[in-house]
Amino acid sequence: MQLTRYTDYGIRILMYLAAQPKRETLFRIAEVTTVFELSSNHVAKIIHHLGKLGYIQTIRGKSGGFKLAVAPADINLAKLVGELEPSLAPVNCTEPYCRFTPACSLKGILAKAVAAYMAVLAESTLADIVANADELLETLPDLSISVLELS
Repeated sequence: MQLTRYTDYGIRILMYLAAQPKRETLFRIAEVTTVFELSSNHVAKIIHHLGKLGYIQTIRGKSGGFKLAVAPADINLAKLVGELEPSLAPVNCTEPYCRFTPACSLKGILAKAVAAYMAVLAESTLADIVANADELLETLPDLSISVLELS
């Protein structure tokens, strides 16, 4: 199973926020788009969605921004993926319709595989994947230009 880019980027954004030494700092979309080389419109949609889900606190206005709203240890990866992915179905047997559908065992086997995949994710939290925060932060580009100047 492969995650959509939307979910992948959502997880990366949460990792970025969770890895920061000062989690109370407000971040701007311009910083995330610079760090991950993503479209600001795409990042804005993801930030908005993560805010609606309660993972990110967003503050509007000139001095606004966003920050992590939940402790990383309280963000379960299976729950997060389930909330961000539009579908966890590995195959669609209806479009185009597959003639094997009435007698096929593949869909059941793939459903078990997805359940196992989600079970592994359920064992981990955001805190687990940012346990090496210092190393993660070292991989990021130097943002010596003030992010406030970028916005």
